[in-house]
Amino acid sequence: MRKILVVGAGQSGLQLALGLVAEDYDVTIATLAGPEEVLAGGVRSTQCLFGPALRRERRHGLALWDGRATGIEGVGVRVADPGSTDPDLSWLGRLEEPAQSVDQRVKMSAWMRLFDRNGGTLLRRRVTPGELAETARDYDLVIVAAGREALAELFPRDEGRSAFRTPQRRITLAYVTGAEDDPRGPVLDRTSIIGAGEVFTLPTHSVAGPCHALMVEAVPGGPLDRPLGREADGQEVLSALLDVLRCHAPWHHERFTDAVPADRGATLHGSHTPVVREPVAHLADGTPVLGMADTVVSNDPVTAQGANMASLAADVHRRAIVDHGDRAFDERFMRATFAEYWRYARQVTAWSEVMLTGPPHVWDLFGLAERHQETADRFADSFSDPTGLIDWFLHPERASAYIDGVHRAEPRLLGHFAF
Repeated sequence: MRKILVVGAGQSGLQLALGLVAEDYDVTIATLAGPEEVLAGGVRSTQCLFGPALRRERRHGLALWDGRATGIEGVGVRVADPGSTDPDLSWLGRLEEPAQSVDQRVKMSAWMRLFDRNGGTLLRRRVTPGELAETARDYDLVIVAAGREALAELFPRDEGRSAFRTPQRRITLAYVTGAEDDPRGPVLDRTSIIGAGEVFTLPTHSVAGPCHALMVEAVPGGPLDRPLGREADGQEVLSALLDVLRCHAPWHHERFTDAVPADRGATLHGSHTPVVREPVAHLADGTPVLGMADTVVSNDPVTAQGANMASLAADVHRRAIVDHGDRAFDERFMRATFAEYWRYARQVTAWSEVMLTGPPHVWDLFGLAERHQETADRFADSFSDPTGLIDWFLHPERASAYIDGVHRAEPRLLGHFAF
């Protein structure tokens, strides 16, 4: 039986480990926190899984929250200037398949217990870069899925694929109870405040059960930015978020006036620099190890793709490992596996860069979508499958050609909104 070590117990690491255990591999997960600590700890992110990722979970018996977590039926888009009392644009794109948001504390703690019941080994320890070389000798393959923790620094930055040197957004989020439901129904709503950042709201399932998530992505130093100390408590974080809504998204503020943090660990604030890294790191003794998901491709959450790409990464790596049979997991295998993942991940990296920088053609497309439901729905379903964005959304010339094509087909839409 081949032995696999997965370092990290997030969406990608646990999904991969559970999939490999089901294929009769001897799998160990190394992580500092066990299920009890994860469930009682602080939130890790907000997340929303779309159709393909949810189908993977159902296929492998991991969709434990169907019937409990709210089905998210659409993606709402608003665009406004800082300080506006009403958005300049507001529309809703419909999803072909409902999405779903589950607090990762709930999901990962449950998956850890399932992994243990299914015969996996949970190694409760923090693996440092120095210890990894000694630990790796006992396994046929080591995969690092530890997100942006210290082990990610083992993997060199890929300069040709990394667009940024500094954080592009300061992220502040809270899971809350007491908020009113969106009057349009269960939707993931994203408000773009031109030049200043974004506000996201969505229904989610957390430690306390059904609640709402609220996240602000602020351009550092801009009008949405509310710097907070490292020790800021949940109420301080929520107060900062509500102040942003009051000043720049008042259409949301009324919904969240009575909101309170859902639990003691329900808030998070910080920032990180988006980066693409080399997929293979060499340990002190020359042993290659493979990086996976946001350890090597870490995008800003502006496109809500983090958990979806983690799910995809787990699936790509599981299939590659199983298909490789009894052959050695050498560097050639590792680079080929990453190349397969990058075929998809590069589309999300490009999309994230476009949404962070906000070129004019994006606002032209959003203006068209307000008048053209097919465009609104196409954008919404891009959260499920971003690979089609290259044809119409990512590049100014293709966006212009798409807009012109819609106008030729439907002349009534001429004179679309533009900034």
